[in-house]
Amino acid sequence: MGITFTVHKECSESRARTGVLETPHGRIATPVFMPVGTQATVKTLTTHELLDAGAEIILGNTYHLYLRPGSDVVEDAGGLHRFMGWPAGLLTDSGGFQVFSLGKLRTISDEGVEFSSHLDGSKHFLSPEKAVDIQMALGADIIMAFDECPPADADYVYAKRSQELTTRWARRCRDRHHREDQALFGIIQGGMYHDLRRRSAEDLQEIGFSGYGIGGLSVGEPKPVMYDVLYELIPHVDPSKPRYLMGVGSPDCLVEAVFRGVDMFDCVLPTRIARHGTVLTRRGSFTIRDQPYARDFQPIEDGCTCYACQNHSRAYIRHLLKAKEVLGIRLTSIHNVHFLLQLMTDMRQAIDAGSFLAFRREFFGTYAG
Repeated sequence: MGITFTVHKECSESRARTGVLETPHGRIATPVFMPVGTQATVKTLTTHELLDAGAEIILGNTYHLYLRPGSDVVEDAGGLHRFMGWPAGLLTDSGGFQVFSLGKLRTISDEGVEFSSHLDGSKHFLSPEKAVDIQMALGADIIMAFDECPPADADYVYAKRSQELTTRWARRCRDRHHREDQALFGIIQGGMYHDLRRRSAEDLQEIGFSGYGIGGLSVGEPKPVMYDVLYELIPHVDPSKPRYLMGVGSPDCLVEAVFRGVDMFDCVLPTRIARHGTVLTRRGSFTIRDQPYARDFQPIEDGCTCYACQNHSRAYIRHLLKAKEVLGIRLTSIHNVHFLLQLMTDMRQAIDAGSFLAFRREFFGTYAG
């Protein structure tokens, strides 16, 4: 089987909703945040630590795994789940965003993208068909169609051309995909233009996918612009299918996007900022490496049930980071991932209880982003 999606509860005063994704590797409660395991690992965290934090699905990156170790290696190992020892849900992105981030190192045509590897400069060509072939070999529960991600400042002509190219590529991905135990999501593009976003959603739904990613947001545009695009777009996306906002993970954006009807999220943010000593709390983020925390013997956040907060103080974690001990970034990463997963749990509980608007008001009453 691929996946099934069932809406459980809808907020009567917003578009927020809870649901369940059933996959070959287990049940996933939505709205859900997916920690990013770019190279078949969520940086510094073990499988046990991710499961302990509450992760039910994580993300792997097609571009990076294609280049190293190679999708053939992963396939020979029995697929990405077995290769990395991950028993729960798994999604792979198409590699489109990473390829297009290469800038001058890539050339786009209707057939696909020629690019130079960031590792050794070797030449590669990624077509919609090849992106699907790689992801079928990796064997994730959910895979993504190959798309073009335009920059935030793309003008209307560019955004329209990009949206139309993404639709053509999506159809080719749909035609190529044949694994019945794997779901294929299309990706809605169109820049910051409401009519192009609606057209993209309509075109993709005509082709037919198991879910719909919303790409090309959180790429440099102001947050109010992203919220406006979501507000206008969501009513045009099939409510029976999961809606996945790609690359978004700051706490305030998660709350606002759930308010607007988004079901799934991913982002490198929690582990990336953790490596620089920044931690997330309900009052906002702070940098625990800073001097004021040298003699601060309280946990990162009072009431947090993560391993770091239950066992160590801010002062100790700061010491580890200043001493360049790996445990320091492991502890900040454990906390940040746990924090976002707990935030999603709290939102699901509030929606189910009919109190999501009160939750949202309370959250923004204390959160300083």
